[in-house]
Amino acid sequence: MKRFWMTLMAILFALPALAAELGDDGLHKTEWMRDTFKDLREDLGEANDEGKRLALFIEQRGCIYCTKMHTEIYPREEVSSYISDNYFVVQLNLHGDTEITDFDGEVLSEKAAARKWGLLFTPSILFMPEEVSEDQTAQSAAVAMMPGAFGAGTTLDMFTWVNEKRYELDSEEDFQRYHARRIQERQDGSTD
Repeated sequence: MKRFWMTLMAILFALPALAAELGDDGLHKTEWMRDTFKDLREDLGEANDEGKRLALFIEQRGCIYCTKMHTEIYPREEVSSYISDNYFVVQLNLHGDTEITDFDGEVLSEKAAARKWGLLFTPSILFMPEEVSEDQTAQSAAVAMMPGAFGAGTTLDMFTWVNEKRYELDSEEDFQRYHARRIQERQDGSTD
């Protein structure tokens, strides 16, 4: 019985270290998320200046799938480093009141932007191109969207597929085919 209590105490003391940091808005925070004025045109410019891709993470307080991503997937070194090295990440709150400026110049709350873009579920990630015309919204300009929580391999493959601009290639390897190939390569040991 003593061993049980010692094990339980060890687990309880380890829990705060395993938990993702929560901000005042109740959303999980990572070191690679940017705190910006949420003018998406400016954020895109900064991302381009840094040689990175802009990704918009739409999340909400209490989202169990957001928690899964922030506690199980994003902390993995290969995922975290890839995002940090290649992406300029701006987090938006599905129900937030913070003002943002969409690419089309409209100033609206985060929750109004989410409705405008037709986003219903969290997490959702919008991957932006390097250039967006001033008549486009974030949703209409996005080169890809990742709706929901996925495993580390799928997440890393999506970020890689977008970063390598495979959506532009003339091949027939859409994301699903790319991801299936990457799974096979990992099983065969022919990739990292």
